[in-house]
Amino acid sequence: MINAPLDALLKRAAVWRARSVPAGAAASVDRAVPSGWPTLDAILPDGGWPLGTLIELLLPQAGVGELRLLLPALRTLAESRPAEAGRRWLAWIAPPHLPYPPAFAQSGIRPERLLLVTTGSAPERLWATEQALRSGSCVAVLLWLDAVDDRWLRRLKLAAEAGGALAVLFRPVGRERDASPATLRVALEPTAEGLDLWVFKSRGRGPARIRDALSS
Repeated sequence: MINAPLDALLKRAAVWRARSVPAGAAASVDRAVPSGWPTLDAILPDGGWPLGTLIELLLPQAGVGELRLLLPALRTLAESRPAEAGRRWLAWIAPPHLPYPPAFAQSGIRPERLLLVTTGSAPERLWATEQALRSGSCVAVLLWLDAVDDRWLRRLKLAAEAGGALAVLFRPVGRERDASPATLRVALEPTAEGLDLWVFKSRGRGPARIRDALSS
């Protein structure tokens, strides 16, 4: 049986499912999932992307390598727990480009695990994200959004704590000056050599910069 928050989300017309999969609620007891990039894992709390909290990735523009950065963790979350009751979905909320199912299949993620919500309204994006996070039916929830007030950020963080998923908010790099309750904030900077990461907020650690993070 699909739980109430996700049921409300799935009834929206803007939601596309690669294939219907039964879902129920289940909370994760894990604290982090390895990023798949050793130099990054070495400085992240608990050795990977923290689960059950809010992460912000700040981008100069979409498509600088953010999905490649997350792909190993998404693959681990999607495929390492196929028998975990209720945890099925990788939720994408208003991505700038539609996911290409064959590319995910080639990367080891079954396309039927994708849950896509397409809406241009910021309030609807936030509502959908909160429902997906609280549902306990998603292993990861990714949201693309620009401006958002502190009240909503705190709501998303609480929803992530309730559901235990990997919760990632993509925002423009200019938002790094904004205050945020996110546990982890990372700015991405493409260079001639690859992709640099500036981890400027992290639980229990000071700022750190990783050069050419995706080369490891």
